[in-house]
Amino acid sequence: MAYIDIIKEKAKEDKKTIVMPETNDKRTLIAAAHVLEEGIADIIMVGNEEKIMDGARWLEVDLTGVKVIDPERTDKLDTYVDVLYEARKNKGMTPERAREILLSDPLTFGVVMVKANDADGMVAGACHATADVLRPSLQILRTAPGVKLVSAFFILDVPNCPYGENGTFLFADCGLNQDPTSEELAAIADTSAKSFKNLVGAKPIIAMLSHSTKGSAKHPLVDKVVRAVEIAHEEYPHLTLDGELQTDAALVPHVAKSKAPGSEVAGKANVLIFPNLDCGNIGYKLVQRLGGAEAYGPMLQGIAKPVNDLSRGCSWQDIVGVVALTAVQAQLI
Repeated sequence: MAYIDIIKEKAKEDKKTIVMPETNDKRTLIAAAHVLEEGIADIIMVGNEEKIMDGARWLEVDLTGVKVIDPERTDKLDTYVDVLYEARKNKGMTPERAREILLSDPLTFGVVMVKANDADGMVAGACHATADVLRPSLQILRTAPGVKLVSAFFILDVPNCPYGENGTFLFADCGLNQDPTSEELAAIADTSAKSFKNLVGAKPIIAMLSHSTKGSAKHPLVDKVVRAVEIAHEEYPHLTLDGELQTDAALVPHVAKSKAPGSEVAGKANVLIFPNLDCGNIGYKLVQRLGGAEAYGPMLQGIAKPVNDLSRGCSWQDIVGVVALTAVQAQLI
């Protein structure tokens, strides 16, 4: 069974409600229909019901069972205004401004629904930048207790791959933090380990990636990763983590024996922590496009409730997968 099929089955065991606010995007409508058909989650869509259903008919998809909330017509608007105002009043938010935002920004409306416990999670980003999804999520939901840093990851399922967890990997950070410090890399490793355990169900084996393996190159970029490994060992001693490692040393057993003998991670890694966003974003897209991997994300980790981003190049199948993963995340809250 493919990895995402396992996740879908988990989602069905304790069905959650996911809000999908990008109702002008045809991929979102198609994905919602498939989520409903497969019984993965209950779906709330934000917008004008007539327009949404007209779009569904044009696409020849069935949205029977979807719940549509029109911000201009819902009797909960006043409640949501209060939620947004209370969350942001220390930053100058007024009730009038809160109402204006909720009537004009479906992403913020969706996040407020999650905050108000009217939805268990949100999936968006098919036609919005990551910043547009993340900003209201952080402002309204904020970080989870004990989390130092919100970061983004992808789950990649690589066909016919002997490495990782039967070809399944977590890559981080591939969508949010541009140039994390050593301390931030260590924090990303910790939250990524939890995400991998929760969503894949296997022991996370974490490689801190670099263009150097165990001192083979000297450069401040290498020093940053070396220091991140030291911090991770100090602050998160429970992690199975090593670095700095080149990608081949992290994944390939016979290369690991040559480049990093004695490492408990080298040749076995299933969680890959990239030194910066350039590496992470380029890396996951190469694996996806050239390696034929299914890529789900960017998933956000460290927010108090599940809100997940999408690549603007995503397919409707990708959206279905992220909805299933978001539902499973919500089961763990």
